[in-house]
Amino acid sequence: MVKGPYTMLGYFSNEKATADAIEPDSWLHSGDLCKMDEDGYFYIVDRKKDMILTAGYNIYPAEIERVIVGHPAVAMVGVGPKPDPHKGEIAKAYIVLRAGASADANSIIDHCRKHLAAYKVPREVMFVPALPTTSSGKIMRRELKTLDHNAPATKQKVDAVV
Repeated sequence: MVKGPYTMLGYFSNEKATADAIEPDSWLHSGDLCKMDEDGYFYIVDRKKDMILTAGYNIYPAEIERVIVGHPAVAMVGVGPKPDPHKGEIAKAYIVLRAGASADANSIIDHCRKHLAAYKVPREVMFVPALPTTSSGKIMRRELKTLDHNAPATKQKVDAVV
């Protein structure tokens, strides 16, 4: 939460969104999720709206994306939620491969297993030609699910995640 003389006053013509974001005493909920290190420094780890809730565990897409982009075949990745009847949501990775590179879902998952807790490893991987981005090049996570309905792409379920 932040407060100051230059904090926004509210959303134009949207009283509900304003009430949800700004406390009566003018504190603004930014929607950012942070962690504090042992020296008292804060680090933004993701956005609350982007968090994936899997069987009661909080998963931050940015953490998974940082791991997957470290795979030598990956040029770009976006991670988003996918509804799951048993876990509520699962993490799904949408991956653009580097030109001339190849990878399959299991190689991506094996890479993730080395760097992430088991519950954070994506349960589904989809290779796509491009990701939805803003004009500044930031991945629009809320639009990732639209790739499920657009071709060409190859969707691969993971063999098993332990």
